[in-house]
Amino acid sequence: MQRILIIEDDPKIAEHLQSYINKYGYEANVVIDFEHVMKDFQAFNPDLVLLDINLPSFDGYYWCRQIRKESICPVIFISARVGEMDQVMALENGGDDFITKPFHPEIVMAKIRSQLRRAYGEYAAHVEERVLETEGLKLYPERLELSFHEETVTLTKKESDIIESLIERYPRVAGREDLLEKLWDDQMYVDENTLNVNITRVRKKFEAVGIKGAVETVRGAGYRLNISWTKAEQQ
Repeated sequence: MQRILIIEDDPKIAEHLQSYINKYGYEANVVIDFEHVMKDFQAFNPDLVLLDINLPSFDGYYWCRQIRKESICPVIFISARVGEMDQVMALENGGDDFITKPFHPEIVMAKIRSQLRRAYGEYAAHVEERVLETEGLKLYPERLELSFHEETVTLTKKESDIIESLIERYPRVAGREDLLEKLWDDQMYVDENTLNVNITRVRKKFEAVGIKGAVETVRGAGYRLNISWTKAEQQ
């Protein structure tokens, strides 16, 4: 069942959308905490997002940019704003479509089905999926998944990029500078601890699939993938 995340601060509109979407066989979830939208996004892992522009604290443009750091799922903006510039801003900030309020539910459903077909169905680009594999470890960059034997875990875009670099360099060391260049365009604006935080998250994802001590710190150089400990334990 495909999942739709609704980010709309009008509870009546959100409830109406959720009820209608569920009726058509999708699983719809409504964001309630607008201070931590990305927590709901990461937990629900939606196939598509319905996103209002006018939201508490941060607007929909901001949240769309945050979503795009982790996912390429379709984002449809829903807003009472009718100006052409608002629609341009929605598309330039990572949106895929725009619906103006008031709207007819059938229009919303038609656009949802259209975007899902384009992203995952009959209109999706049929290209061979990339799989990076070593020592039984498999990374699927397009679907942001890491698997090892029978265990699979979902990744963020940055986590996937780090693991991709580690696999590509395996068994060599992936340098800190190389990782920073892959993750961020301008290293001058990256906090010294940012990479360390992301490496910690990557280590937890490896542990989630049963690999302990997978990322070895090579002092003064960078990081190296190390799954020999796990292999020895299984023998």
